[in-house]
Amino acid sequence: MVYRVIILIGVLLLGRNLQAQELYVFSDPASNIPARSLTAKLGMRLADSEAATGLKQRYQPEIMAGLNKHLMVRVSTTFSDIYSQHLQWESAKAYLKWRFYTSDALHRHFRLAAFADVAYADHSMNYEEMSLDGDNTGIQAGIIATQLVHKLAVSGSASLMRVFDEKFKSNLHHGMHDQNALAYNFSIGYLLLPRTYSGYDQVNLNIYLEILGMKGLEKGGYYIDLGPSFQLIFASATKLNLGARFETVSNIERLAGNSYYLSVETSFLNVLKARSK
Repeated sequence: MVYRVIILIGVLLLGRNLQAQELYVFSDPASNIPARSLTAKLGMRLADSEAATGLKQRYQPEIMAGLNKHLMVRVSTTFSDIYSQHLQWESAKAYLKWRFYTSDALHRHFRLAAFADVAYADHSMNYEEMSLDGDNTGIQAGIIATQLVHKLAVSGSASLMRVFDEKFKSNLHHGMHDQNALAYNFSIGYLLLPRTYSGYDQVNLNIYLEILGMKGLEKGGYYIDLGPSFQLIFASATKLNLGARFETVSNIERLAGNSYYLSVETSFLNVLKARSK
């Protein structure tokens, strides 16, 4: 694991002459998708679960809308065989992000955003890990900061999450599971190709490295993952994302320490036309 991280960081540092990107695979930047645009995305997660034979699969369709330059919304749902013997519907989620601060200059910007989401999962809480992407019913809210300096983009976020389950209503489970948690991440990304920009039709290759963690606020359960990934962008509109999450440290029972991700998304610009007066 250590040598893979060292290689990835070395590749990122060697890319200092390349344009940076902030289209992270596992987290959101403070920037929004373009105003009056729609983005459709289909993601797949393969979870290497120790509790089951073979890889568990989850599919997550999403629709994102840029309401204006400050606000965007996202709705998603998931289907999986993680909590059943066959593929079935399991959850729904709504997400709102408000970019409330922007400082732009030549080849650099700094942005701050606040976000909130709410999720419903059609099953009970089986693991100590808390997640609103198919695993738990809950709410979450936090802050994101993203800095672009010339060719480097870095981003970080912190949020509070609360999950709801019948076990928290029973004194039998009081103190045995975290119901509230601090979630956080730090992300860095570079545009590796093309080396020379000539037009929108060029295929872009981006590489990312993300640190993703959670810390429970009652029992104190925690984990920290590393998420390397790369991304191909076609015609400046369609993205192919491929990544993995590797557990580095943890003291909780999780669905899987290691997971693998594949997603495809495409954007439609100016489809939400402003009404003429």
